[in-house]
Amino acid sequence: MHTMTPAAVWRRREMVCTSAGEIDVVIDAPENGAGPAIVLLPSSQRDSLDFDPLAQQLALLGHRVLRPQPRGMGRTTLPLEQLTLHRLAQDVIDTVQALGGGSAVLVGHAFGHFIARVADMDHPQCVRGVVVAGAAARVFPAGMAESLDLASDARQPAALRIAHLQRAFFAQGNDPTAWLEGWHPELRAVYRAAGTVPPKDRWWTVANAPVLDLQGAQDPWRPPESRGELQELLGAQKVAVQVIDQASHALVVEQPVAVAGAIARWMALLPEGGGRSAGAAHGV
Repeated sequence: MHTMTPAAVWRRREMVCTSAGEIDVVIDAPENGAGPAIVLLPSSQRDSLDFDPLAQQLALLGHRVLRPQPRGMGRTTLPLEQLTLHRLAQDVIDTVQALGGGSAVLVGHAFGHFIARVADMDHPQCVRGVVVAGAAARVFPAGMAESLDLASDARQPAALRIAHLQRAFFAQGNDPTAWLEGWHPELRAVYRAAGTVPPKDRWWTVANAPVLDLQGAQDPWRPPESRGELQELLGAQKVAVQVIDQASHALVVEQPVAVAGAIARWMALLPEGGGRSAGAAHGV
């Protein structure tokens, strides 16, 4: 079933069959269904529907946008037992191979960038580039994880949750109330455990494909002194840095038009093919 949006962009859902179950994938694309493939991976305890405005913007710019619903969310039926970043990365690759022509740019928002980076490490032939959107600093300030837990807990008073959403996710002037809904705190422990396998030290220094480090200017998880840490680690030839104004940790929902434009401009500089052949690409 297709949903029409402005300028003949359509949205539909498909199920990708794997040996372990099915992946529920939302697809946004231009009218002809073509365009360079992008996979959007959501942040901790949230599903890929957060990306509705961003996905539409990217489709309007001519991209085929794939949003696999994480395990435990939507109609995805893959098991939660013994979950690791390797397995979550394989879900992404299964989606790319089924619906993305075998190679795609992976956009990981916050926790989603763990999965994108591991997919690039494990399956470089399928990854044209990696966008880390709202990635926390390697060592982020104290109190952020606690704000995440409080903001995502529907048992807490709404006023307290809004205060922590404003503190940890939304820039001043941006409305955080939409994020009172859409959390999956019952999956918190499962995904936190998955995020430790492999340990961050294993994938943090690995980048086969070019990387765009997209940061919110007001993101407390990414203080100004940490702006260049990934570029300094992996090199300016590999990593481009761009800061999005009037945005915090939830930048993909705060500023979808600016984020889409930054991704599209950076993608225009990427060569075709997988990550190993794309190492010479520069940033925006």
